[in-house]
Amino acid sequence: MEQLKPYALFLGIIAATIVLAAIFSWLFRRFLKRSTIIIRNDPTNYIFLRHAITGLIYIVGISWAVYTVPNMRAIANSLLAGAGILAVAVGFASQHALSNIISGIFIIIFKPFRVNDRLKFQSGLQGAVEDISLRHVVIRDFENRRILIPNSVISEEVIINSDFGGDSICKWLEFSLSYDTDLELAKSILTEEAMAHPNLLDNRSEEEKAEGFPVVRIRVIDLGESGLRLRAYLWAEDNASAFAMGCDVMERLVSRFKTAGIIFGLPQRVVSMRENPDRKE
Repeated sequence: MEQLKPYALFLGIIAATIVLAAIFSWLFRRFLKRSTIIIRNDPTNYIFLRHAITGLIYIVGISWAVYTVPNMRAIANSLLAGAGILAVAVGFASQHALSNIISGIFIIIFKPFRVNDRLKFQSGLQGAVEDISLRHVVIRDFENRRILIPNSVISEEVIINSDFGGDSICKWLEFSLSYDTDLELAKSILTEEAMAHPNLLDNRSEEEKAEGFPVVRIRVIDLGESGLRLRAYLWAEDNASAFAMGCDVMERLVSRFKTAGIIFGLPQRVVSMRENPDRKE
């Protein structure tokens, strides 16, 4: 029985470590949720800290458990004696893991994005940052799927962050109209529908308001082969509101333009036919 005591203590310490890490993680999540809602703390730093402290608890607990078993203690001492060679071997084996940890620390320090920021990548992937761990970043896309991207990979990506430096978004609404269109009528209908939408944000400065600049600015940006290309600049509080507003306004314009007899631009070709005088019947 005396010989089994160290192993029982080993298992007890391992179990206590797992329970302690789980309790700490649960309490930290509760604190983070309450502080984010009540005092509007940025959860980015705290989430990374939770992962780091949880990892430290496991390292200390496992090290203590190993040290309580004499046989394992001897193996640990032997490993420490060859720590130089072991460090080189571990360094080569874990270079990707260390790269992810260091990249994660840089993400927390420089904050190119935060938890809940909406990101768009060059590959076309879009979603909101849900978690930042020691190894990877969790992105929740608009289909509620989770995409895990290693920290070292996302650190080298070119990212469009819709929430960096401010939340307001300028939504471009572009479409083509026939050259026969009454342009002023089309602009009037577009302005009316945009102004009626609850998500529209008046982003004008005080000087622009005094000078009478419109809330909705509309420009003819191209004279294409299919018609006049218009662009409306619509401001919203955030990316989600801007997307919803763009969809709603476009849907309303289809109905309003049809009623007003305004035709959307379609590709056109002019075919010229002539007889060949040298052709013989």
